[in-house]
Amino acid sequence: MADGPYSAPRGASDDSAAAKRRALANEQRLMALGEAVDRQSGVTPSRRKPRRRGRKWIIAGVVVAGLIGALLGGGYLYANWRFGQIKKIDVAGEVTAISGQPFNILSIGSDSRAGLTGAVAAQTGASTGQAGGQRSDVVKIIHVDPIAGTLSMLSIPRDTMVTLLANQHLYGNYNRINVNFGSGPSLLAQTITANFGIPIANTIVVSFAGLMNAATAIGGVRLNFPFPARDTVSGLRITHAGCQVVTGLQALAIARSRHYQWFENGAWQSDVTSDFGRIWRQNIFMRAMLARAKGLYNPITIDSFLSKLPHGIALDTHFSLHELIGLAVKFHGLNPANIRTYTLPTAPGPAPGVGAVLFVKQPDAQQTLVNIFGKQLLTPTNPPPNTAMHTPLPPVVTTTTTTLATHTKKHKTHTTAPTTTTTLVEGDQFFDPTVC
Repeated sequence: MADGPYSAPRGASDDSAAAKRRALANEQRLMALGEAVDRQSGVTPSRRKPRRRGRKWIIAGVVVAGLIGALLGGGYLYANWRFGQIKKIDVAGEVTAISGQPFNILSIGSDSRAGLTGAVAAQTGASTGQAGGQRSDVVKIIHVDPIAGTLSMLSIPRDTMVTLLANQHLYGNYNRINVNFGSGPSLLAQTITANFGIPIANTIVVSFAGLMNAATAIGGVRLNFPFPARDTVSGLRITHAGCQVVTGLQALAIARSRHYQWFENGAWQSDVTSDFGRIWRQNIFMRAMLARAKGLYNPITIDSFLSKLPHGIALDTHFSLHELIGLAVKFHGLNPANIRTYTLPTAPGPAPGVGAVLFVKQPDAQQTLVNIFGKQLLTPTNPPPNTAMHTPLPPVVTTTTTTLATHTKKHKTHTTAPTTTTTLVEGDQFFDPTVC
């Protein structure tokens, strides 16, 4: 679903022509780099399968931006060196993606405060030990369909109840999905497949430090705020409306914001959607990061970005530079507005021994999954519990044709809390920022 128009700043026609020539030259350099990698791997260019490049389309904004910068700005040896600096993780339970076929990437936003110091550590609670260990503040599954040429992103709210595969002695048989990441990405990936039947082919983990470093080194992301905004918990402070560059702590604060407020008609108004509003803003931030990454040409900016990229970001061991060269070619023509975003339908309720949580709402949830993942879905081995704490298999549904609505901004003030359940097409929060 598109959040709004995303267009580059207008300039002189000769500047536009020069930009197109640079983009074409860069793409030709990427193709040459791909052939160089093949030759080093013992594969001749004639044996190269073009559709394999389409399989590795996009991982997540921060990583793609860095890899694009390396490939466009530094050549194979430099790109290989930078790629080697990114932490690699073993993720058990991943499936092998079939060349040219749809595949899924698990994108995990970790709330780990490791590496944070000073005012940032104090703002996020790292200096006081408020949030030891790690939990998955963000759980997104990126569905890439190279056949249809589409990219979809499903968000699972962190309070969604799931059936646990491990640590029952700590959390019981059922608990929030975000407790699984404390044991690492493997358990979280396996839990998602067991509960929802979504096969995971690749995994990326981004910590607080990773997001901040990426946003700062890239020169910030451009967001248009319709009103001044704040979040006293996450540290967000936007003092004036309009298009502005968000970087560092403010970039982290907008991505973390669950207590978002905007200043309208002389008073502070509150977004009562909590985690759902945060998911919406995270999707906006990712689009802004991707839009910013597409303009990476300055070698100094690229090098600064890449030097900070390995800190707080990890990729699973299945990724290789060989595959990511194809990703870079595909990514550079991607319009961030064409990314479709969804949130798993849930309903609030109490869970014994856990508290206020979100239960998977059926048949809406299964309809959403089928519409996104289609025949790729597996039969869940451990379905999530319902409000009666039973774990029935999901209902049988068929794919439906959905039309993405075009939302227009409406100037209004919320006086009552909206429902916490979501629809297949996300609603428009007029007070949230947009990409500019």
